[in-house]
Amino acid sequence: MPSPAGAPLVRLTGLSKSVPGGRRLFDGLELTLAPGEFVAVMGESGVGKSTLLNLVGGLDAPDAGEVEIEGVALSGLSDDARTLLRRDRIGFVFQAFHILPHLTLAQNVALPMVLQKRPSAEALARAREMLAAVGLDGRSEDYPQQLSGGELQRIAIARALAHRPALVLADEPTGNLDPETAARVLALFEEQVRRAGTGVLLVTHSEAAAAAADRVLRLTGEGLEARDGG
Repeated sequence: MPSPAGAPLVRLTGLSKSVPGGRRLFDGLELTLAPGEFVAVMGESGVGKSTLLNLVGGLDAPDAGEVEIEGVALSGLSDDARTLLRRDRIGFVFQAFHILPHLTLAQNVALPMVLQKRPSAEALARAREMLAAVGLDGRSEDYPQQLSGGELQRIAIARALAHRPALVLADEPTGNLDPETAARVLALFEEQVRRAGTGVLLVTHSEAAAAAADRVLRLTGEGLEARDGG
């Protein structure tokens, strides 16, 4: 369900998380993300940036605190309900792409809509539309092994946005790319999410990636802090 009028897209309240062995990543973390807002989170390796995305996406559970998506507390949902929320309302852009090698590019991009049980013709038409949007028009029947790293990342972006999610969670989306390819992918990603009015939570080491955001925050063991100039 869409957010009620004026409600945040994401609200994190008192969020705490430790890793096996007892080391605490963060404690009492707070964050509000508005619909259509683009927020970048930076921080040192090992501080918990990817874990934060997993918590927001309901792939992991906090030790304490609450994650709300569109006013719905994840702690109150069953595993099946969280799966449906991810399927319908969230798009993921993973650092490792996670493109399925046995599917064509169009089938990869259409996958979120197939999981939603949309008609095949509708899903494939939308997939081709998104392939054109990311500069891969005419490549719908190609396979992932025919693509470069930058092209695979464009497929990941197209797939994350194809089902028109309310929220995109992006984990180091340019981490494996050379600077020139990274700049092109970032410009494409920003253009697509702005056009769709999608809320974005992006974690990155990259200053260039963070520069696209409305706000830049730094994750430390004390929580999230606004960064000067962000």
